[in-house]
Amino acid sequence: MTWTAVLVLAAGIYLTRLAGLVLGDRLRMSEWVADRIDLGATALLVALAATAWLTEGGGFAGWARTVGVAVGVVAAWRRVPFLLVVVLAAATTAGLRYLGMP
Repeated sequence: MTWTAVLVLAAGIYLTRLAGLVLGDRLRMSEWVADRIDLGATALLVALAATAWLTEGGGFAGWARTVGVAVGVVAAWRRVPFLLVVVLAAATTAGLRYLGMP
């Protein structure tokens, strides 16, 4: 992804959030539209996470990263503090790579 794309996406997200704050109660959306917006944001986040999780340089990232991220997901699902989630995921990946898992 190029820096131009990153900056355009960042500006779009910023302006969308800013519009929500500025418009506040003046803009009414149906509950159906609000639900679809929430689902779209969730789907985008999951797609970005899966891409970063499973690929590196156009190919499979390896089992160590996959298992490490899975450990992090389970820890986050169990509501472990965020710092510990990151440490668990990184330590799992590093440990598996140390043991020779790609």
